[in-house]
Amino acid sequence: MKSYLAAAVQMTSVPDLEKNLVQAEELIELAVRQGAELVTLPENFSYLGREEDKIAQAAAIASKSEKFLRTVAQRFQVTILGGGFPVPVDERKVYNTALLIGPSGEELACYQKVHLFDVNLPDGNTYHESSTVQAGTQLPVVYPSTELGHLGLSICYDVRFPELYRHLAYKGADVMFIPAAFTAYTGKDHWQILLQARAIENTCYILAPAQTGKHYALRQSHGHAMVIDPWGVILADAGDRPGVAIAEINPVRLEQVRRQMPSLQHRVFV
Repeated sequence: MKSYLAAAVQMTSVPDLEKNLVQAEELIELAVRQGAELVTLPENFSYLGREEDKIAQAAAIASKSEKFLRTVAQRFQVTILGGGFPVPVDERKVYNTALLIGPSGEELACYQKVHLFDVNLPDGNTYHESSTVQAGTQLPVVYPSTELGHLGLSICYDVRFPELYRHLAYKGADVMFIPAAFTAYTGKDHWQILLQARAIENTCYILAPAQTGKHYALRQSHGHAMVIDPWGVILADAGDRPGVAIAEINPVRLEQVRRQMPSLQHRVFV
């Protein structure tokens, strides 16, 4: 593992696939121009609209999203995470799928979101992700990259389930991805502290690309895409507008923190 720059992209995706892919490409290019070798896109990067519309277009969204990720990874010669897009299961449901693509356009890892967001919030928004999304049944994988470190996958609501991240740590993760479309209502109180907790308790870097702003109807996301170091220090924060949070992933810092706070070695229960 070497030192390198990693980027967490922040978008305002809307119910328009082509418009979203244009925005994503512009932000990927911005990150690459700043030296990023690993670029992560948020959950719902290619489409964020009503559930029934997502289902109706799911096949096209899935096909174009995967093709887009392979194309831009090859074009910019970087590793790219597509943080979440619908892949059809049948005519009624999809998997919320994160896909990690290497610089040659090859698939490195794939994860289907296991924790689904079924919540009624006081701001008037009701979320019932399970109405259109089939929960994954497999724990996320850790992709072992010799240059970028061991990379662990997750998606958004997973962040509230620390056992998933302890699994990734047990599998050797150095960097954990938490791509999200975190709601504005919950994000203001929980987003940052949850990300820092996952970094601190697992002594890992966290890359958390995010959605921000208004998408459609009442749907609004918190923003604040972040890069966090293994001590819980926020290295970069994209604020509340589309953009890029970019910071160094440093194996020396990783080793230093794990030496100073060897909590993973002190576990009693596994």
